[in-house]
Amino acid sequence: MSGYRKIAVAIDLSNESTAIINRARDVAAPQCELHLVYVQEPMDSVYMGVVPYGPVFVGMDEVEENLRSELMQKLNDFGEKAGVPEPNRHFLNGSPAPEIRRFAQEHALDLIVLGTHGQKGVQLLLGATANSVLHGSSCDVLAVRVFDAK
Repeated sequence: MSGYRKIAVAIDLSNESTAIINRARDVAAPQCELHLVYVQEPMDSVYMGVVPYGPVFVGMDEVEENLRSELMQKLNDFGEKAGVPEPNRHFLNGSPAPEIRRFAQEHALDLIVLGTHGQKGVQLLLGATANSVLHGSSCDVLAVRVFDAK
């Protein structure tokens, strides 16, 4: 096998992100087009149903915008350190699994690489996001087992 030519590496900007991108490089073809993808889930989606219309609390939009700016900077810092060109760093907004699948399909990717923490119970083998990406993706998915630093 000559390796994957177009890869999305979905990261959460945690300490494990380096291990995930390194694993993607292990399976990449020479001259691979590597994309970093981070998805920010809107704060109000976490509180869906609590307040059906409008923000959950006054000032939430400002808090979310500040968080977005910080996370975008972290993505750019990580991308620069990892040697991923700026046009290949993607900051998406929405629910992670559908956004990752959409991105992969729109960019005709060969592989999605993401981390999984190995949950208990129903999600024993894959985390919820990894499981959802795997079962709805139009390309191969590599779930990299990562462990929380304790």
